[in-house]
Amino acid sequence: MLVLRSGLTRALASRTLAPRVCSSFATGPRQYDGTFYEFRTYYLKPSKMNAFMENLKKTIHLRTAHSELVGFWSVEFGGRMNKVFHIWKYDNFAHRAEVWKALANCKEWQEQSIIPNLAHIDKQETEITYLIPWSKLEKPPKEGVYELAVFQMKPGGPALWGDAFKRAINAHVNLGYTKVVGVFHTEYGELNRGTVVHLFYEVAIYIRSVCLSFSLWYLF
Repeated sequence: MLVLRSGLTRALASRTLAPRVCSSFATGPRQYDGTFYEFRTYYLKPSKMNAFMENLKKTIHLRTAHSELVGFWSVEFGGRMNKVFHIWKYDNFAHRAEVWKALANCKEWQEQSIIPNLAHIDKQETEITYLIPWSKLEKPPKEGVYELAVFQMKPGGPALWGDAFKRAINAHVNLGYTKVVGVFHTEYGELNRGTVVHLFYEVAIYIRSVCLSFSLWYLF
């Protein structure tokens, strides 16, 4: 047994191990506690969609008084219907905590929006995302149809797949019929995802599998 173990040890020691590529699961911005974007998705009861939207039109100013709303969309086709998707910008996590504390203490927001709309919501989801380093948040025109395209990536973040993703996005944009609003990667939520929000200039010439398409309801 000792002879066998010694021989096995020598054999393993003589093997040349293949180099391993290592990448942190944290992609950078998180450690610096910088600006991030929260994706919030509400799945509404079919009979309550209109009531939810009408209430929100009257009360959204109470919410935007506390932090920046990048955009608020409702789904028109593709994926699950009766769904709204909105993006909120925060300077850092301390900023988000301050905002939510203020909202909890805002009597008007709680009584006029939260309490009436809770009965209309079937499910909620949230993700914390960062802009991919080479992407900038753009302000598109309000008219148009928007697509939210979600890509499931291998672990490692933009440090591993960022350059290839950039080339793919640019090849798409360079065709001239779409404008990127922002390219994000998820840090909290469903991990290893790249998300692209973009505006179609001419939907008719764009043919492919659409993940989610939205009509813009509120922007900036």
